[in-house]
Amino acid sequence: MNVVVAAEVADVLPGGATFIAIGLGAFLLPVVARRIGVPSVVLEILFGVLIGPAFFGLIGVASTAEGFLLVLAELGLFLLLFLAGFEIDFDKLEREGPVPILWGLGYYVAALVVAWFGFGLVGVGDFSSRLFMTFLVSAASLGIVVPALRATNTVNTRLGQVAIVTGVLAEFLSATALVVYGVVVETGLTYRLLAIPGFVVVALVVLAGMRRVAWWYPEYAERLFTAHDPDEMGIRASLALLFVFVGLSLALGIDPILGAFVAGAAFTFVFRHKGDLETRLTGFAYGFFIPIFFIGVGVRFPVDELRSPAALVGAATIIVVAIGSKLVPAPLFLLRGLGLSQAMGVGVLLAGQLSVVIALAEFGVQIGVIDDRLAAGATLLVAVTAIGSPILFRLLVPGERRDVGVDAEDRA
Repeated sequence: MNVVVAAEVADVLPGGATFIAIGLGAFLLPVVARRIGVPSVVLEILFGVLIGPAFFGLIGVASTAEGFLLVLAELGLFLLLFLAGFEIDFDKLEREGPVPILWGLGYYVAALVVAWFGFGLVGVGDFSSRLFMTFLVSAASLGIVVPALRATNTVNTRLGQVAIVTGVLAEFLSATALVVYGVVVETGLTYRLLAIPGFVVVALVVLAGMRRVAWWYPEYAERLFTAHDPDEMGIRASLALLFVFVGLSLALGIDPILGAFVAGAAFTFVFRHKGDLETRLTGFAYGFFIPIFFIGVGVRFPVDELRSPAALVGAATIIVVAIGSKLVPAPLFLLRGLGLSQAMGVGVLLAGQLSVVIALAEFGVQIGVIDDRLAAGATLLVAVTAIGSPILFRLLVPGERRDVGVDAEDRA
């Protein structure tokens, strides 16, 4: 019986070499990254490219190893976005009122305008293609923003909150706009458009229920933040909420990354003083699952699509417009109390993209709005910005020295 079970497990799990490579990579890459002064996410993506089908082939296309890695990587992405919502400082946002959100919206609209005119100047497709690409490159990736802020120890500073709030708005609004646009293109104005407001209503109901439970049973709520709870109820509750919101998103046909982010934001909105739960959750997620996500990004990266000269020229055009759309309005952050290098650093960071953009570009090809050339350009945009944005951000915002000044300014 044990032999049969072992054989079934062997059919599901990847080979020994893959296990060893992933385990050693997740452990050693942060050490190497610290030694050479680059964000660990950069090396994790490159490591994924190396062990993927494009080079050494330890993980092949549609292989058992790839399927196993994708499951872990998807969970890593959900945890990353959950922690992004978890790290929003609602107390600070409430003290400042709607100002951060309004500034974030202003920056996002400015990025849309720059991208729209930029694609018009370079002659990108017809109206539909131009509109789709404008929303696509105006998105942001919290998968780039949050790790880079953590690496420079600026998550809880004014700069960090500006970057997170703006990134949340850019990612949510662009993804929502593209999904709605896709529904309209495919099916017209149908009931499927009600999924997003339906999700918002359900999220508000769950949020109200959480607040009631925390008010009626404070002793149970306090246990979530107990430092030495053998059952780790805080982590269990966090993961339960994450899976509930992801499940709701899937049931309503909405991108589950939205559900993951809303789950983290809902938790921290209800429980403002999280004790050391955030530290335990961060160690749980960043210790393994989130590095696996970035390795998975590298494994799935379509290197072959970028070997055509025509694709490279088109991709270069898209990259210039995309990065320009984030840097041109970046001086707006000067009015939020940031220095020039900090403002440009936030712009550089918001220009970083990850695999969500590739998925949205493939969606655009499927509905016939953009062609393969534009999709390949979006792929190269991810390659350049996923690696370059964190490095440039660290150069513009070193972290340790700047944290003191920003924190002092926030306390004033």
